[in-house]
Amino acid sequence: MTSIFFILRLTLATMITYIIVTAILVENYLRHIFWHPDDFFVTLGFFLAAIVITNAFSHVRRVRLIANEVNASTLSSRQRRQIEIPFEAGEAFDMIDAAIRELPGSEVVESARDSLQVQARVRRAAPYTHTGLPRMRLLAFMEPRPNQILATITPNGEAGSVTLICEPARNAWTDWFLVDHGSNLENAEAVTRAITRRVAQRRRGEQAEARQTVTEKELTVAKLSLLHAQVEPHFLYNTLASAQLLTRSDPALADEMLGNLILYLRHSLPRTEQAMSTLGTELERARAYLDILKIRMGARLNLQIEVPAYLRQVELPPMMLQTLVENAIKHGLEPKSGGGTIWIMARSGNGTVIVTVADDGQGFRDDGTGTGIGLRNVRERLRLTYGAAASFSILANFPDGVTATITVPDVSAQGAAHG
Repeated sequence: MTSIFFILRLTLATMITYIIVTAILVENYLRHIFWHPDDFFVTLGFFLAAIVITNAFSHVRRVRLIANEVNASTLSSRQRRQIEIPFEAGEAFDMIDAAIRELPGSEVVESARDSLQVQARVRRAAPYTHTGLPRMRLLAFMEPRPNQILATITPNGEAGSVTLICEPARNAWTDWFLVDHGSNLENAEAVTRAITRRVAQRRRGEQAEARQTVTEKELTVAKLSLLHAQVEPHFLYNTLASAQLLTRSDPALADEMLGNLILYLRHSLPRTEQAMSTLGTELERARAYLDILKIRMGARLNLQIEVPAYLRQVELPPMMLQTLVENAIKHGLEPKSGGGTIWIMARSGNGTVIVTVADDGQGFRDDGTGTGIGLRNVRERLRLTYGAAASFSILANFPDGVTATITVPDVSAQGAAHG
């Protein structure tokens, strides 16, 4: 019903104007020129009415295509939008200015940041009135006039309120006779979509930054927790006590133990300038730790290391290998009367490095010994550092003991592949 009324309104306005103008002309000027002027102008009137109805119908159909609904607001050639942007006025101005400049057909854009206004002329395509005679210009009056856009930003605290006006670059009274084929509706919708997209993009960036901040905080907490969990005071006390006793009975062995302790502590202290360690450095710390225990445990502790030299430069989070070694000693070999063997192995393949610490100790027990904080730290730090690209598993060894395996990306291999 709205579309029918719109078509009738345009037709009536045009025909009434035509009848008045024709009557004046025929009565005063043309009656002496044409033999039957009334018949001629009646025929011309029907032809003009057909053009107006066809043009109005085309406008209605195109509005329906753009907005999927036809009402007084969508049919209007002059569109107004109120857009709330949840950023301060300066940022809102930048968004609306960029959105208007990127409109198809945007030709002249004048923006004033101080007054928070953007004005633009937008070339309008002619979907239904293209003449096909650009050189002769015989129907130049039917060529579409450009549209214009005015955007005004009003500061609203920490937000900006945008008043967007899209209209033809002609007088408002011409809307009784002319249509824009939905071009200003299209411009208003395009600018609104562009602003919505830019706000969503900005929000996603802020959320990603917030997640990154939380991740960094979690990583820092995990590092501190790991440090407190792994550098255990009783290990230091026992080692120093053992070294003190050995200074009386075997000074050379005491000196060796203290040297291993110094090496262990040197690698264990936190280094703020180096977030990552290497497999070689971690292996030196683990070796120093195990050499100290070997002096204390004697023949009850055996050690086998199978780590190729080319893998010692692979990056690895600090204290991660140490955690697995200490778990193997504390929960596997120390409780076992006869002691046992610890294996530290590493291999590469398919763009990953696999580090394994295995023992033939007591294996998994049901007595609830240990808090599990060390293994939780290993899993959490792998997740924070590598995401889904790393993994950690701990399984029963055969026939006795436990096997713990860390799999991390081989960054050097990936870099070589890209190079």
